[in-house]
Amino acid sequence: MAERTPAQAEADGRNFVARTGAGELADAMGIEVLEYTVERTVARMPVVGNRQSVGYLHGGAHVVLGESLGSIAANLHAGPGKLAVGVDINATHLRSAKSGYVTAVCTPVHLGRSMTVHEIVVTDDEGRRCSTMRITNFIKDAPEH
Repeated sequence: MAERTPAQAEADGRNFVARTGAGELADAMGIEVLEYTVERTVARMPVVGNRQSVGYLHGGAHVVLGESLGSIAANLHAGPGKLAVGVDINATHLRSAKSGYVTAVCTPVHLGRSMTVHEIVVTDDEGRRCSTMRITNFIKDAPEH
């Protein structure tokens, strides 16, 4: 893995998100990536449109938000010519939201040559923790197209 400066990694991140977006599912759920660096990736998602039948934000929506961010962050670390793919995710839901937005902050726990681990914390508009997730991604060579 070639060493990159933080500025190069941020530029790579901007290019990666511009080229790939956050993914079709993330787009459909209204996920908006706000910040993308190797050290910290942030996104927000509206609650309305992502609620379960009783009106609370769906637990699966938390996980989509977390996995989207964790995958972006791992790919930023992996760099050009590499691809990070998820191999494990877990989530603990602490509370939910009925309206507004939730914001997710993804930070690295481990950044290796072949594996990354990230923690994602999702909070509501009042800053209360709604869920905590951990995602592990495997880094491999990107397929040639």
